Amino acid sequence: MVGFSRFLFLHACPIGDASARNSREMRKLKREYSNNYQGLRDSKARCSTMLQHALLSVGSKAWRALSCPKSELRLDLTLGCGQTFRWRETGDGHWTGVMRGRVWTLTQTEDTLWYYVYTNQDNHGSAGSVWNMGLGPEPVEPDKSLKGVGHVKQEPEEDGLKLTSAHNSVEEELLTDYFQLNVQLGNLYKDWGHRDDHFRQIASIFTGVRMLKQDPVECLFSFICSSNNHISRIQGMVERLCFTLGPRLVTIQDTHYHDFPTLQALADSGVEACLRELSFGYRARFLQQSARLILDTHSPDWLQQLRSAPYEEARDALRTLPGVGLKVADCVCLMCLDKLGAVPVDTHVWQIAKRDYGCSSGNGQKTLTDKVHREIGDFFRQLWGPYAGWAHSVLFCADLKKFQNLKEQVDVKKEWIKSEGDQEGKSSSKKKKNITKVESAKKMKLEKPRGRNRTVKEEGE
Repeated sequence: MVGFSRFLFLHACPIGDASARNSREMRKLKREYSNNYQGLRDSKARCSTMLQHALLSVGSKAWRALSCPKSELRLDLTLGCGQTFRWRETGDGHWTGVMRGRVWTLTQTEDTLWYYVYTNQDNHGSAGSVWNMGLGPEPVEPDKSLKGVGHVKQEPEEDGLKLTSAHNSVEEELLTDYFQLNVQLGNLYKDWGHRDDHFRQIASIFTGVRMLKQDPVECLFSFICSSNNHISRIQGMVERLCFTLGPRLVTIQDTHYHDFPTLQALADSGVEACLRELSFGYRARFLQQSARLILDTHSPDWLQQLRSAPYEEARDALRTLPGVGLKVADCVCLMCLDKLGAVPVDTHVWQIAKRDYGCSSGNGQKTLTDKVHREIGDFFRQLWGPYAGWAHSVLFCADLKKFQNLKEQVDVKKEWIKSEGDQEGKSSSKKKKNITKVESAKKMKLEKPRGRNRTVKEEGE
């Protein structure tokens, strides 16, 4: 990678060497990065000779299975609701992303979570020691237990890379921890539904929305990028950040997958200028300064240590970092520091509180203040209990524009059922009317006079 190599060269130079760090060099770096990045995305002609994204229907024996019903986890909602920015849908219902130093493809059937791990056998990049782990036990064969999925065939190794799975038990532990599968989501949904009628209505559509337990460094710096931003743009920023500063793990088709940068990489004095050239704007300074502050004032494992701190203490500590306000601090507390009651409040959540719950906090105000943020958080914590942050994520997901089609599908289904019921009702009513007419006709026939003053009954007598 010319652009990435050039970046490393520039920042290996002495800090005072202006000739290597001036804006002309950085603009050149940006052009080189952009050309290489676009070249990777446009190289469709080379895809036939490169490693392909795994598909369960045409995969290999390296697919592994973990028992998990969709009521406990829905990948599309959980990975696409804005709590993580490292996953992409690379096939119908197949999500590929980076998690815990590995590249995964995940998919699911009604009662099973299927996962595929890509292993770099040549140990390219700095993550070689993570990948060189050998093969695990004999995996499950999907074609023996899947309905509607064709025979699974073995795919060849290509370019020194092999689709396989290492240490099955280790990977199951990683997935279980990442998706927090030890938490019984169905029981939580029932509890929230008993407490909250509105939640019960939403939950019937948005099942399986689960909070992730992410790496604290990745979570913090991803959400620093979220300031005044939307999900798709944040994803692009995080992708460029990893592509530029993170160690490469594996290349699949036309995509290079990189691990998230370390604190040391983010804290480099040249990072701000580089990221500004990559359209990070003012967030570039926040990213570099926060990493530098953590290393200089605290320690590399400081964020991990905040997991054992009380919620308010952890939140206030995070707010000492540049670019971290109440919302970002609550996102980090909830999504990687085990603070289950943290409720991140942005304008969307504020609108939900006012529109759906009649919450009067902040009425008449145009901006979301710290006071309003705390009041709304307290309101939902009182309503939903100790897992309020998890319940909040369900409503936030349901309010996203990208998932409104799920509500529309349910509305269409209800209308269809209502229409069918109306038709059946009309048909039933019509039948009753016809039966009544027939019975009336029969009665009239029986009582029809045969003479001037004689009826059928009298005639029989």
